[in-house]
Amino acid sequence: MSWFIRGVLFAVALFLIAEYTTAGFAHESTGPEAVIRALVRANAEMDLPTLSRLMAHDADITSYTVGGRKYVGWPEFEHDMQEEFSSVAKLELPIQELKVWTKGTLAWFTMELDYIRFVGEGPNQRKTVLPLRESGILEQREGQWVLLSWHESFRNMQLAAPVAQRHTTSSSQHLVSSAQLSSTPDLSGEWDILEVEDDKRYKATLDKAGNGPYTQHGGRFVTTRYADRLWQGTWQQPGNDREGGFELLLSEDGTQAKGVWWYSRVGSQKNIPPREHGGTYQWKRLTPVPPSQ
Repeated sequence: MSWFIRGVLFAVALFLIAEYTTAGFAHESTGPEAVIRALVRANAEMDLPTLSRLMAHDADITSYTVGGRKYVGWPEFEHDMQEEFSSVAKLELPIQELKVWTKGTLAWFTMELDYIRFVGEGPNQRKTVLPLRESGILEQREGQWVLLSWHESFRNMQLAAPVAQRHTTSSSQHLVSSAQLSSTPDLSGEWDILEVEDDKRYKATLDKAGNGPYTQHGGRFVTTRYADRLWQGTWQQPGNDREGGFELLLSEDGTQAKGVWWYSRVGSQKNIPPREHGGTYQWKRLTPVPPSQ
């Protein structure tokens, strides 16, 4: 084979490699920051295969999302993402800030972004903005960076701001508080409560505002705030002289809630760091959801 033909074939090979790279991997690179941005874009585009490819599937990897939701391994997360993608019309996830550090085959990051959900169509479409703060760890495996574990929380207590769908002279949309557009749902009824780590079960009987007793050391729940399905409050247990707080994420159909609980006082000890000691909750409504909900 002449040097000329070899040169032509080599040039063609380079061209094909370049084309393949552009077509298949233009949205990703070998760097951890590019992978993080690709993950965010895949979430916004509801692209579960790309999320799967760029996230580790180790069975023991643990991650946390808002409302205290805990994921162990890939299947739980995959199930919830499938449900989320099927329940929204559109998602937008603009990144506000991203910082990445790398050392060897490990990288870690902090990020602030807005998780924007569009539910419904046309004039009845509702837009909800969730301001999130995220952190996580990536590992380079066989040349590809993958997300190992992550944690996300709200950046501030204005957890979600539905956007009023109004016709104005301006094309911009104005954020308003959740309270202006939706009231707290009827939380009344009997609830089965599981403390996940201790496998401990008891029942609560709540009124419409989410207040009432539960069958654990003469306990009582008090709801202090509800906004866009995020349910917050306090608990007291006179029987063992303890109290604390809780935060739950209520399901869209109002039949269950998942979240976290923590201590604020145990006996005379009051200097307990908030949210450091406690566990996770799973609540299930045992009585029918009130019709108004």
